[in-house]
Amino acid sequence: MLPVRKCVLPDFSYDEEYTMTFNKALLALAMGFALVACSNTQQADTSAAEAANEASEAQQAAANAAATGDAMATDAAQAAADVASAAADAASTSADAAAASGDITAADDAADAAENMADAAEQAKDAAEEAAAAADAKTNN
Repeated sequence: MLPVRKCVLPDFSYDEEYTMTFNKALLALAMGFALVACSNTQQADTSAAEAANEASEAQQAAANAAATGDAMATDAAQAAADVASAAADAASTSADAAAASGDITAADDAADAAENMADAAEQAKDAAEEAAAAADAKTNN
């Protein structure tokens, strides 16, 4: 080997103990699965918290609509707030399922369900705010 090449490129000709044993490979695999399960639980918890926040804002929009005295807008906003609350409950249940699941696929599915429920709660909150705005109620923002 040329002396210049030895200076530039690493020399892999020496034999150090870089081999991964079967036990190390299993340990690395288990740690990877644990990390995935942890991230699924965190994702589900975050989604549940977002859904609860959206439900709270939807209920505030319904209260704002009720303050205007417009019965139709109040009913529409309250119905949307109820949907947001149900979605938040479902997101919380999915987060609990993700945390309790011993199966990574089931935890991932539960985390995805929690995220979908958070999206549904956000849409319901938007509907409640639109109903309140139709009655010229004050906004949450």
